[in-house]
Amino acid sequence: MSAGVLVRRTVSGATALRGGGAWRPTPYQLFGFLFWLVMSLAYWRVPLCCDAGQHAAVVERLKDDLLRPRHPMADLPGAGSPYYSPFAVAQGAAARLTGLGGWEVLKLTGPLNLLVLLTGIGRFVRVLTPRPWAPVLALTAMTLLWGVERAWWSGYLNLMSLTGNLAYPSAFAIGLAFWAWALTGERAGDAAAVRYVGPGGLRPLSGYAALGALYGLILLVHPITAVAAAVGAVALVAGRQRRWAAGVVGRWALAGAAALLVAACWPYFDVFALAGDGSVDAMHRRLYLDLAGQFGLALLGLPVLWLRARRTSWRDPLVLMFVLDCLVVAYGWVSGHYTYGRILGLTLVPLQFALAVELAAPRPWPVWRRLLGGAAAAGACAGFLTVQAGAVVPPAVDPVGFEQPPDWPSYDWAARYVGRGEVVITDGYHAVHALAGYGPDLAAPAWPDPALDERERLRRVEDVRAYLDPGSTRAERAAVVRRYHARWLLLTPWQRLPEEAVVVTWSRRTGEVLARVGDPGGGTTR
Repeated sequence: MSAGVLVRRTVSGATALRGGGAWRPTPYQLFGFLFWLVMSLAYWRVPLCCDAGQHAAVVERLKDDLLRPRHPMADLPGAGSPYYSPFAVAQGAAARLTGLGGWEVLKLTGPLNLLVLLTGIGRFVRVLTPRPWAPVLALTAMTLLWGVERAWWSGYLNLMSLTGNLAYPSAFAIGLAFWAWALTGERAGDAAAVRYVGPGGLRPLSGYAALGALYGLILLVHPITAVAAAVGAVALVAGRQRRWAAGVVGRWALAGAAALLVAACWPYFDVFALAGDGSVDAMHRRLYLDLAGQFGLALLGLPVLWLRARRTSWRDPLVLMFVLDCLVVAYGWVSGHYTYGRILGLTLVPLQFALAVELAAPRPWPVWRRLLGGAAAAGACAGFLTVQAGAVVPPAVDPVGFEQPPDWPSYDWAARYVGRGEVVITDGYHAVHALAGYGPDLAAPAWPDPALDERERLRRVEDVRAYLDPGSTRAERAAVVRRYHARWLLLTPWQRLPEEAVVVTWSRRTGEVLARVGDPGGGTTR
């Protein structure tokens, strides 16, 4: 977060010997710490859900073998899986050192990611303006000015979504992106980048190489966030770099080369091969639905971007960033590569931050700014009361009945019996997303992954569906069990128990049943 304020006062005696300075936190340090505390508690209160099982499974596989992890959800090799990023490897190393499981590592990762995010926001806003309240207002706008319909997705920074995705790679990558933008903006706007600063000549190359390495790290941790990060970098350099001497061009070229080199050297997967992978495009089409309901309140920042363009020029960094982000999102819709819609959350940042910078201006305010402030306050209240309040208001103290975050069941009741690496046949929505996070494998993984050909994954899905079909024969089911070396069957309350299956336990909460199938000697354990 931003640096504190050192207050000087007249002192005497022993105090004078210590210099007489009294440290006082900045507004953002104070409110940022309170936000970190409240959101960490909110994150720990809400059961992990949705994609968390996939990320917990990644940690479990790395805990088993840090150098050659298996596929996150299947009894298959994991070479080429983009889930094995530097971020995940660090989580896996922590799990090996501490003995913690994947779910516990995710719980601890959330507050750490939030710290990276908050410090990055503070540093980036300081590049945009020295106004002390601007970072506080930017954080408020970023978490509340979304829409009046729930927007829940990895990489979305509203209060409700943060309760579920703080531990995800996307949250860490976005925090790094804010830091990268701050460092980029400082270098692009710093006259020292284009003049001699002493006997050493131009500003050292090492800073640009390190900045490029940071962008390369973002690319490896979360490639789609890297698209938005690169767009922001282009906007900041184009908007703030006023002189283009040969040395300056060379330094930015060095930063770009360092980013590509870092990404190319990662041994776990080829990040550049993902550019042509459309296996997850179809599932992201819904990101383009109900845009007004999910993001409409952020448009309160649109008049401010127009004002910034008029005051300076179209080269204003926030104006450029918003326009370029919109072009990327539009390309995703037109081309059918809907995965690019994942940057919609970061597309709102220029709107939200421009509004925050404007409302942090010192008083007295002209009439138009007072009207803008009133509209922003009303929008923030509307966003909080209609969508976001349930993230931080527990049901026990909720006087209204705010909509709460998802409340997914735990599968530790089943994991107590299923060995690590043993294969489970199931198609229950919660089970296929969560169970692998405890160590077991699934006959049919829930998500596409370049480490497993998508046609093979879909064939596995069909085999599981055929096994669970009430009309299947015992011989057909036995063939599926042998094919995938399955040991276990997890059924929803509405599914029929095969005659050869032996019930081991069941969940009192969901009614799901865990049964043993296949030959105990035919499974694999690790």
